[in-house]
Amino acid sequence: GIESQLRSALTPSQLNGIDASLVNTVGPSSEAIVSDFYANDSDGSLWVAHGGQISVYDWNLSHTSTVRTHLDYITSVKQVRPDIAAVSSLSGWGLHIYNMANGRRVDSFEWVDPSDVRIYKGRVHAIADSEDSIYASYECQHGENCVLSIDKSAMKISSEIGRMPGNSAKNVVPGKLAFLPEMGILVGSSVISGAFGYSGYIRIWDPRTGEVVWETNEPGSGRSSRFGDSFADVAVDYDRLLLFKLCSKSGDLGVADLRKLSDDPWVYLKEKNPSMRNVEGNGGGNFVICCYRKQAFVGREGELEVWSRTEADEDEETVSEELYRRNYVDKAEDSRRGIIKKIEGG
Repeated sequence: GIESQLRSALTPSQLNGIDASLVNTVGPSSEAIVSDFYANDSDGSLWVAHGGQISVYDWNLSHTSTVRTHLDYITSVKQVRPDIAAVSSLSGWGLHIYNMANGRRVDSFEWVDPSDVRIYKGRVHAIADSEDSIYASYECQHGENCVLSIDKSAMKISSEIGRMPGNSAKNVVPGKLAFLPEMGILVGSSVISGAFGYSGYIRIWDPRTGEVVWETNEPGSGRSSRFGDSFADVAVDYDRLLLFKLCSKSGDLGVADLRKLSDDPWVYLKEKNPSMRNVEGNGGGNFVICCYRKQAFVGREGELEVWSRTEADEDEETVSEELYRRNYVDKAEDSRRGIIKKIEGG
């Protein structure tokens, strides 16, 4: 019974972006370029995909196991059960389930439709899960895409959600999926960038019916003053049931209450500190956002910042422009380590 005592003694305090510092750098011993990772908030473990392998680190970031998969390069990894990982690759097709205890592939799921010969060899772009289901977004070679719901207990495909032709930016495959258990909704988003800037959509489905309950497309919807300032990334705050988007040109952070969605639900946060206001985007570059423990962590190229509420505003229900404060998480030398591609909290 010593492990629980040891864990409580060594576990750091709850993550606070204002008072955070670099603790450790995890580097797999072989094929060390990390392609994707997943941080488990319940047990503190870290699941890292590198090359065609998955490595698991425990709550103390000690290496516990590595499994070699049949894939050459894993692009998505997600823990769906205590010892079970769902993995996919954009260079292969299908969603694959691996048992990390023995290293075996226990199942795989492909999108097939006997009535449409174009539906074959679908690549999986994003994975999300709920207590009883796994959700994966598939895209076939001709652009057709959908989200498949997989029953965890029966390990069978239960339904097809949001099938789209994929012939424009408004109906390409979702690159991000998030399931909100409190509301029973599935949030999917897609962002495309090119020489003419960013475009994309946010779409919310009811998995029980497969119907779209709300959606927005950019550019092309919302207030006219923000036209052309499309979002570069989207994240969901599970604790406060908020939707965050990061604008590509202005660099502004927009917030919407998922319980009060409308045609233009966005409130754009303003920084009170004059010295930290000039954070405009450049129409390109790399922007990443992640919500964790009522905080929004934002990566702009190599810089990491956090937006959080003050203790006085902690219980405020409505979202206003000056409700959040912005602070840098890292030092200037940390921002030169490289471009931030993904952020997770655990």
